[in-house]
Amino acid sequence: MADSNETLEPFRVSVPQARLDWIAARVAAYPWPAADEAGWAQDWEFGVSLLALKDLCGYWLDTYDWRAWEARLNAWPQFMAKVPGGPDIHCYVERGSGPSPVPLLLLHGWPGSVFEFLHLIEPLAHPERFGGRAEDGFTVIVPSLPGYGFSPCPARPIGPRGMARRMTALMRALGFDRYLIQGGDWGALVGSWMAYEGGGCDGLHLNLMGWEASGFPFETDDELAYAARRAAIADDGLGYAHQQRTRPQTLSVAMRDSPVGTCAWILEKFHGWSDTRRGFEAVYTHDQLLTNIMIYLVTDSFSSAAWAYKGRELERTGEPPPAGARLTVPTAIANFPREFIPFPPRSYVERLINVVRWTDFAEGGHFPALERPDDLRRDIQAFARQLRG
Repeated sequence: MADSNETLEPFRVSVPQARLDWIAARVAAYPWPAADEAGWAQDWEFGVSLLALKDLCGYWLDTYDWRAWEARLNAWPQFMAKVPGGPDIHCYVERGSGPSPVPLLLLHGWPGSVFEFLHLIEPLAHPERFGGRAEDGFTVIVPSLPGYGFSPCPARPIGPRGMARRMTALMRALGFDRYLIQGGDWGALVGSWMAYEGGGCDGLHLNLMGWEASGFPFETDDELAYAARRAAIADDGLGYAHQQRTRPQTLSVAMRDSPVGTCAWILEKFHGWSDTRRGFEAVYTHDQLLTNIMIYLVTDSFSSAAWAYKGRELERTGEPPPAGARLTVPTAIANFPREFIPFPPRSYVERLINVVRWTDFAEGGHFPALERPDDLRRDIQAFARQLRG
């Protein structure tokens, strides 16, 4: 890894108490509707459940302890990395056990954060502490995407291709020439662009379809049925994305002084995109949901994170992938059954991507690092062993 005196400035999360007090005061002052006014809006069918939201906000005020979670965020080495071509990038870097741990880049998306991967750092870097083999350890790198959480906002919106170039530059600045990537949501798109542009990725692990290129029409009955299903999902479930890619600034103004509004916007996605067949409360704790939300609030990064959608629109019109472009890097697909944007049929995915491993899971949704961390970890480890032969 690069000399920390040259590239890495040690970083610790330390939120001013005034910011925490402001958030608490705004939550406490939120004008909840009367029960009769909100009677039709208690179900998730209409958006966020007001009952669930009010319960979470009550816990936020009465029980939640940011300082305790701040300490957990500071439990692993983290840095501000000086990366040529733009603002610094916040990242965790934990060197793995064994003589030559493979670098593994873990990429989050929206509305997630580095918090998704916090509890995976140790078992991936030091598997011998969990009954595994030290030689299977990774050097784990977990960055905050540009404009997300603790990473400063770029001067203008950048989408997944621009983020990919920043992440490739980060890995080079850290001294990693060859590495593996895992990503979902934006992380899947960013990782796919990194793999396509050949910056050093030897293997790509995806839990969401991260590659789109023209020249690959749907052909089989299964593929055509998927296309119709995907259109229905876009009509019902992607309104947030349309707003964030067309008029993100208006949304940002609305959210800037409303922690409860930010909480509702994010909470609805965690409910709708997760595997809640055993109940929402069985998937996440209140502390997990609130810590992820708080990272957006304490860094005031809701606005800059939403700008990524506008950045993608600019890239689509200005620098799309070439027609017929195929990912040739060996890729593992982790197919979780309740992913809200499901993978196309395998026949289609394999035309676009060099799939060398495909795993269908019984449970899990869009946020597997939180929902099914052991499943995700084991699949990453098995993929790395497969690549080693």
